[in-house]
Amino acid sequence: MKSLTHADYLALRRFPALDGLRAIAAVLVVFFHYGGPDWLQGWAGVQMFFVLSGFLITTLMLREERRTGRISLEEFYLRRAFRILPVYFVVLFATIAGSLVMGTFVSNGTGPALRYFFTFTNEFADASPYGQSWSLGIEQKFYLVWPLVAIALGTVVLKRRAGAAALGMLLALVVVNFTVSHSNPGWPLHYFSILTGVLLAIALHSPRGFALLRPLTNPVAQVFVSLGFVMVHVGVKPMAGFLDGTGGIPGHVLVVPVYALATAVLLTSMVTPGPVTAVLSTKPMQFVGERSYSLYLVQTIAATVLAFVWPELSGLGQAAGVTALGLALASVLYATVEIPMIDLGRRVITRRRAKAAVTGGVAGRGAPRSTDSSRLATTGQAQP
Repeated sequence: MKSLTHADYLALRRFPALDGLRAIAAVLVVFFHYGGPDWLQGWAGVQMFFVLSGFLITTLMLREERRTGRISLEEFYLRRAFRILPVYFVVLFATIAGSLVMGTFVSNGTGPALRYFFTFTNEFADASPYGQSWSLGIEQKFYLVWPLVAIALGTVVLKRRAGAAALGMLLALVVVNFTVSHSNPGWPLHYFSILTGVLLAIALHSPRGFALLRPLTNPVAQVFVSLGFVMVHVGVKPMAGFLDGTGGIPGHVLVVPVYALATAVLLTSMVTPGPVTAVLSTKPMQFVGERSYSLYLVQTIAATVLAFVWPELSGLGQAAGVTALGLALASVLYATVEIPMIDLGRRVITRRRAKAAVTGGVAGRGAPRSTDSSRLATTGQAQP
């Protein structure tokens, strides 16, 4: 069994194992919120999402640049808007409507938090039925800033971008000391996780960086890396207990960088075909992974409905029930909102390219996107 070559990696048109990783991450989060076993430490699933986001978004940008010689900011923001905003606002308005009907719009925190939800500063809002959307606040700011930084640092110099990502990770570690005493301690470390994915994408795109990481792409190595990652995940709670209080920082904050780096190692091994990739690419994993974004957003609605229908349900049964009902609701959103809006976004971009080609504004940019970029873009939806 051979490791991938750099040419093999660049030729990959999609990363099928990432559907399974998104599925696992989403279910971990739901189980964490609604009665899953404490040892599972499902909150770490969000950090997996962050690493995946940084990796996939940066990989898409680098491959577009390699293919066309530039990164189109307009198309990047259009793709993100059509991918993220429709479902986000549908679930937000459903939450608002439900709170108004139940007469809890203010008391449950929805009303006071709206200014955060509409400005994507969700991570600073107090508890509310839409509180799980805090991670979208983190990711939206990354989507806004990182493409600008990547372009500003040059179109071919990967070292500058890698340096910027590494500097951002260091800055996140430093700033956490300032924020630890505030109401949302450690929020900069979420950017450490995202930038870990960014740095991984840059490394794998570079021939020299890929050569260093290539041993991890061996199918045999994939098995051992996966087992090691499971050990890290199960060890999150004792690790957090051991680190708790170091520098006055809570242990669950300090363990985030360790988990992010472990996820990056796992992700590297998952780009190649292998036994674990085969499991993560099965139809059930793909089904859940494709709906992971909607599942993440509708989990509170699913839990509220389930509590009304079956109020005595708790523990593992509650976690499984919320996940099942959430998947049902997510499937509706996936079919009626996500896919139609993603397709609409693609049509908008295609029309703009065609118009630009006719007017001569961007000569040579009117051709449809290559199969490579299209398939990777479909796979590259990592946000929770």
